Amino acid sequence: MGKVLRWGVLGASNFALRHMAPAIHAAVGAELVALATSNPAKAVGFQDFCPSLKVHSSYEALLADPGVDAVYIPLPNHLHVEWVMKALDAGKHVLCEKPLAMNAAEFDAVIAKRDATGLLAAEAFMIVHHPQWIRAKQLLTEGAIGKVNHVEVAFTYDNRADGANIRNRPETGGGSIPDIGVYAYGSARFVLGAEPVALEARIAYENGVDVFAEVSGKMTAPQGDFTYRGMTSMRLFPRQEAVFQGDTGMIRLTAPFNAEVFAEPVLELHRMGFVSTYERFPMARHYKLQVENFGRSVREGVAYPCPLEFSKGTQAMVDQIFAVAKPV
Repeated sequence: MGKVLRWGVLGASNFALRHMAPAIHAAVGAELVALATSNPAKAVGFQDFCPSLKVHSSYEALLADPGVDAVYIPLPNHLHVEWVMKALDAGKHVLCEKPLAMNAAEFDAVIAKRDATGLLAAEAFMIVHHPQWIRAKQLLTEGAIGKVNHVEVAFTYDNRADGANIRNRPETGGGSIPDIGVYAYGSARFVLGAEPVALEARIAYENGVDVFAEVSGKMTAPQGDFTYRGMTSMRLFPRQEAVFQGDTGMIRLTAPFNAEVFAEPVLELHRMGFVSTYERFPMARHYKLQVENFGRSVREGVAYPCPLEFSKGTQAMVDQIFAVAKPV
């Protein structure tokens, strides 16, 4: 493997155009070389910032391209496992949008294929690469707020006007939980090493997809148990917030998931005696950092911050939530 990881994008999604393809193009140690789309018009936006981009008319053609080392997969959720497996079979490293699978059991075949091929396969859970979350994890591990007793996470937006959006369609694996629940639940697992113990959930559905979900219950972590509350929705005014409350302080993240898009990311640390500090991260680009960390793991063999085993654990929590949920 050379010093530069050559990337192809499997599908000309709007998200790939606005976020991930530019991140690959800008990342150190990465080169965006190919795109697969059957619609040449969709390639134009990509070629505007990457004129040398090679466009393949099919996913299979891109996977057969010897000039591509790794692929990024932004396809609809229900197609993820199929094309991750095909990419690994083609000898490509794979970064796949979340959720990589529609249930935890589907991860097993992907993990086995990853191990058999010796290639890197990962879910694009970008927040673990952002310095605000790395800093939050450090502070929580060091006991900056004492023992964590309560965690509350909210992530909402409103896309009711876009009925054709894949998030609003059951046949493409839509819903607020598959789309953003992985952040509301996975973030607590990441910073605290936590796992659910007992959960309750209320879910509202429209057209076969969840549009509102409220989860509460108990989670356990190495430092002890805590109560958890997580809320996601595709029908509410946009909101993002993550709060970790301990017995001697509190940490609040103001833009935990769409940093710089939703708002400026600020980590607030509040402690006894009205002592508060505010750390800002205006220059951090988590998608770019994700690509750079992926390349570093491929080239140098360093551990990837978000292995498939972690992603499977978050999906297992999602599965548990759906299993216990009651309708609103």
